[in-house]
Amino acid sequence: QLQFVESGGGLVQPGGSLRLSCAASGFTLDYYTIGWFRQAPGKEHEGISCISGGDGSTYYADSVKGRFTISRDNAKNTVYLQVNSLKPEDTAVYYCVAGPQDLCADGTRWSGEYEYDYWGQGTQVTVSS
Repeated sequence: QLQFVESGGGLVQPGGSLRLSCAASGFTLDYYTIGWFRQAPGKEHEGISCISGGDGSTYYADSVKGRFTISRDNAKNTVYLQVNSLKPEDTAVYYCVAGPQDLCADGTRWSGEYEYDYWGQGTQVTVSS
């Protein structure tokens, strides 16, 4: 059974950093595009980053570009999202998702939530002083 275990969320002050982890079981991450979405209260899901299987192509939403970095450790079957320079508007539940292997190589589709078949349970990130 395909599952994610997300971790690393928490309460952090503005300007702080966190590293979110998405550990997979039941499947090999490298065979999928892995993405991160977030959902703030009262708002829709926002695709913020992805990394493709195979060549590791990455994309970022403009709202996080330069502050967030996605990476994959195939040996640990885990994808990470390093989030730096956090702002209050980054407060949201962050979800790890999996979709077709080459989805992230397509710059026009990767941020669509319906492109992904598997979703984790989410981890809360709260940015507040």
